[in-house]
Amino acid sequence: METWELREQVEAAWDNRQLLAQDQTRQALEEVIARLDAGTLRCAELDAMGVWVVREWVKKAVLLYFPVRPMESYTVGPFEYYDKIPLKRDWPAAGVRVIPPATVRYGAFVGAGAILMPSYINIGAWVGPRTMVDTWATVGTCAQIGADVHLSGGVGIGGVLEPPQASPVIIGDGAFIGSRAVIVEGVQVGERAVIGAGVVLTASTRIIDVTGPEPQTLRGHVPPDSVVIPGSLPKAFPAGEFQVPCALIIGRRSPSTDLKTSLNQTLREFDVAV
Repeated sequence: METWELREQVEAAWDNRQLLAQDQTRQALEEVIARLDAGTLRCAELDAMGVWVVREWVKKAVLLYFPVRPMESYTVGPFEYYDKIPLKRDWPAAGVRVIPPATVRYGAFVGAGAILMPSYINIGAWVGPRTMVDTWATVGTCAQIGADVHLSGGVGIGGVLEPPQASPVIIGDGAFIGSRAVIVEGVQVGERAVIGAGVVLTASTRIIDVTGPEPQTLRGHVPPDSVVIPGSLPKAFPAGEFQVPCALIIGRRSPSTDLKTSLNQTLREFDVAV
């Protein structure tokens, strides 16, 4: 089917769930998920102006895919699974190194040269070429992870399906996300940014740039090349004043054609825990 035909089928089924019983609707849903799996279709993508646009109808297709799939039991070595979504396969052809027990659901794309340590990637996610997903890191539904990204151990990248218009988490090319950092609620991390260990970024988290004479507060977006560490702010409550979490932009990553060298210099210069 053409993309516009798939969209019409999905939108019609979203408005009338009885259409899920029809073979044509099921075929359209299978085709959408197959394209997500192959990386030829994405839940969100940059437009010509460089702005991320959410494809609501694709997210609707993922939501509709669950009720049309039967529960199945299958085994991988000594492990037994019982689920509606099979695991992604054909890793040698994809050129991706997968260390057991890394788990990627069918309908997620992983680019060539990526390395997956024992980790989890959910349906609808897009992971770019040469990206490292380190041990126990998780990439949620529809999250968009760029090329040459490093997700350190225990990183939590949030997923989002509902509401369909909600933006997923987006990590730009070349970014470094430190151990146990958590990024959720559609936060966008710019290209080559460095997020220190333990940083928590939500849609409401204050991201404060302290590199200038006056602090500048952002929410939901980390600019490219930013170096970010955990911080805290005083806030008054009825019971008294307490510290609440925030994130601090303490510097900028140096331009370099060698991103690895640039990253190492940045981590040393700003004494960032990773």
